[in-house]
Amino acid sequence: MTAPAPSEKALVPFVSVDNMMRLVHHIGLERLLFELTDVIEADFCRWEAFDKTPRIASHSRDGVIELMPTSDGEIYSFKYVNGHPKNLALGFQTVTAFGLLAEVSTGYPVLLTEMTLLTALRTAATSALAARHLAPKGSHTMALIGNGAQAEFQALAMKAVLGLETVRLFDIDQRATEKVLRNLAGSGLDVIACNSAETAIEGAQIITTCTADKQYATILTDNMIGSGVHINAIGGDCPGKTELHRDILLRADTFVEYPPQTRVEGEIQQMDPNYPVTELWQVIAGLADGRREAGQITLFDSVGFAIEDFSALRYVRSRVRETGLFQEIDLIADPDDPRDLFGMLQRSNTLKDCA
Repeated sequence: MTAPAPSEKALVPFVSVDNMMRLVHHIGLERLLFELTDVIEADFCRWEAFDKTPRIASHSRDGVIELMPTSDGEIYSFKYVNGHPKNLALGFQTVTAFGLLAEVSTGYPVLLTEMTLLTALRTAATSALAARHLAPKGSHTMALIGNGAQAEFQALAMKAVLGLETVRLFDIDQRATEKVLRNLAGSGLDVIACNSAETAIEGAQIITTCTADKQYATILTDNMIGSGVHINAIGGDCPGKTELHRDILLRADTFVEYPPQTRVEGEIQQMDPNYPVTELWQVIAGLADGRREAGQITLFDSVGFAIEDFSALRYVRSRVRETGLFQEIDLIADPDDPRDLFGMLQRSNTLKDCA
């Protein structure tokens, strides 16, 4: 005798790392980045529909473990993510993640998925979304300072969304730059390795900083930044971790995701509490100005926010259905009588004895 099969609600679609990679190749990386950018943009346009809270962080001397929840009233999402810069020396990822979607009406999960790859994709798509609204029109060259795990995704998202042509690379670890050169060969981008950050930003309309060290750092100094550029600062994403000299922020118009989180974690943690910022969603929704003039310096002080993960999760859920690139896992206890969880446990032992 065998136990009754779980009901449909008890079986949760699970997207493994292997299936996430298959999904990316099925859709096409640049097409996926373009589509994901549009999904994030659509959710930013309904920003006020979401529950919003700064991520819940557990800090240690080795790194941070965070939970990032949100809901639009119908679907709830959360992401578990860590940040451990020292992991690289151990041969581990510095960032790993997984995420979940659930029905608000029942609380039942409807998707469980890896999010280490998906976080890289959504971070790149969010950077491209900000550049779509803030970078100079016709931007064709980006300087990429910090050539770690995010670098290729950032470059290809800018290519897919903005038509970027040239990427100028610098990292203090030459092996990281060589890795990006290999990985972007044949991408259609002109990829140039540079021997300093100053050289890398020459001729760039977009400057992206993406470094991993958990410390106050000065990757860009004020004298390096000319008028008219757009800066994506995505490396500063926790207390005590920055990349830009504060004088740059005094010259720039700064755009953020969610101010209560960014003022603690972003570049603006260096600034006075009343330092003026504009929320990116307001620009996207047409409620605030973005780039007003050619000489303006715009800064997207990006720390990553839960609504972006929500967008990425709902995108995967919609796209994975048609592919079958998931497994159904028996995640939720499913007694015939919802009041009799103990009885289900007891019967399972009886059925095992009868087998």
